[in-house]
Amino acid sequence: MIDAENVVYDYSSGRALRGVSFVVRAGAVLALVGPNGAGKSTLMRCIAALDAPTEGAIAVQGIDTQDDPRAIHASLGYLPDIYGLYDRLSVRQCLLYAARSRGVPSGDAPAAAEAAAARVGLSDRMDSLAGHLSRGLRQRLGIAQSLVHRPRVLLLDEPASGLDPEARASLSELIRSLAGDGMTLIVSSHILSELEDYCSEMLMLREGEVVGGGVVRLDGTAHRIVDAEGGQAPEGSAQPVLVRVSFAAPASELLDQLGALGLSVRRIEDADAILALPPDPEAETTTLSALVQAGLPVRGFALVRPTLEETYRAAASGQAFGDGDQA
Repeated sequence: MIDAENVVYDYSSGRALRGVSFVVRAGAVLALVGPNGAGKSTLMRCIAALDAPTEGAIAVQGIDTQDDPRAIHASLGYLPDIYGLYDRLSVRQCLLYAARSRGVPSGDAPAAAEAAAARVGLSDRMDSLAGHLSRGLRQRLGIAQSLVHRPRVLLLDEPASGLDPEARASLSELIRSLAGDGMTLIVSSHILSELEDYCSEMLMLREGEVVGGGVVRLDGTAHRIVDAEGGQAPEGSAQPVLVRVSFAAPASELLDQLGALGLSVRRIEDADAILALPPDPEAETTTLSALVQAGLPVRGFALVRPTLEETYRAAASGQAFGDGDQA
């Protein structure tokens, strides 16, 4: 869906992007993360065909951003970190203007405006002035403007900035809904907890460079690095799946018993053990069966789900999540 190859971008003050390459698959929700000044906003503007890379190329749905920027604008929605609304226009007028400016025919614009408003929960505010909306509702209007032409790709730069907890929860629900409809999204933030609920992949930037090996799949169990062609990277792609096994009572011989079953033990604490299993769909069933047949009093068996911050730290350091744990 989005393919970036060796993207370099220079400002007069210095280099902002340094050979960035990655692939975002269709339907993914990519967390674009990194500290302030890492190059996230610059990369988004290049993807949106608003800035041309100094070197390298970006394609969206197979269209090169430099060859046909207007086609990119037609297929992509973009909400920058700092955006403006016409405060003296109503929500309806803002959406009609956005629809027409994005190429929606005049006869289709009213229906497009109504659909975009409904999508973000603004149907009851169509006649309210944009200047009278709360911070959260203004954010919804900004997103609605970026959606009004029904793009396949949506870029959101720091969309939760300044929102209260209720508005952030509402934004998360909206992004999950958009992803559920098959939209491909890139959401930028330097606050990882904002992205925890809805992102399926992560790309880390630091000082204009990709860190952590590439796009990291967030599958809820371990991270998997995806190479610049969109497939699994040859190294680091078969990271183990971690499970937590709870036993009815502590056993001093537990480490030896688990080892005798050929299991890789990452950590044992009291009556709990963290096991590293092969990334095989059958491994969990086989392991649980082996534990029960060995007479071990299993009380709980659950996947270990790392937080986005844990995955970020592990990938940035070149480790799999949990590699630092020892029995």
